[in-house]
Amino acid sequence: MIKFSIIVFPGSNCDNDAFYAIKNNLGSVAEFVWHKEGSLTNCDAILLPGGFSYGDYLRTGAIAKFSPIMKEVVKKAMEGIPVIGICNGFQILIESGLLPGALITNKKVKFLSQNVDLDVINNNTMFTSMYNKNQILTMPIAHGMGNYVADDNLLHDLNENDQIAFKYNKQNPNGSTSSIAGIFNKNKNILGMMPHPE
Repeated sequence: MIKFSIIVFPGSNCDNDAFYAIKNNLGSVAEFVWHKEGSLTNCDAILLPGGFSYGDYLRTGAIAKFSPIMKEVVKKAMEGIPVIGICNGFQILIESGLLPGALITNKKVKFLSQNVDLDVINNNTMFTSMYNKNQILTMPIAHGMGNYVADDNLLHDLNENDQIAFKYNKQNPNGSTSSIAGIFNKNKNILGMMPHPE
């Protein structure tokens, strides 16, 4: 049975939703790990939940990347442990250098809370293999800085390496480059996404 470590930062507010989804929908084991912990033992996967880590002061995820637990998250990720970052968790993964690109203020400088339709772009990963390619999924978003930015070179690399997980279908709510809603690292063991699957 897969054991998830859910990393909890000051300001996390979707950690209990993630715990419920892992336990009741996946039938897996989940435990909360406070951000000041220095190690992750006996975990098979790591989840960084949504919320407002450190109140999103300075820049979303910028302070959280210095939490003691993040050294262990980076280490485990480099060893191939699956890591999922949702919304604020995605922002933290980018700030920590585990995923490329940047997340900036939404195009209309407005907090968005709504359901969105997503296209499954790469269904050949451990995170997406139960979906069909181009399948449309509906999930909620709730963010003020979900505008994913990638320059032409990075966008080329993301496409070349099949690193794009999800795109917004038809409507691009926050202005993200190429309507990107979620990406993988090159090894496909790290997934960051702005919509909330939990």
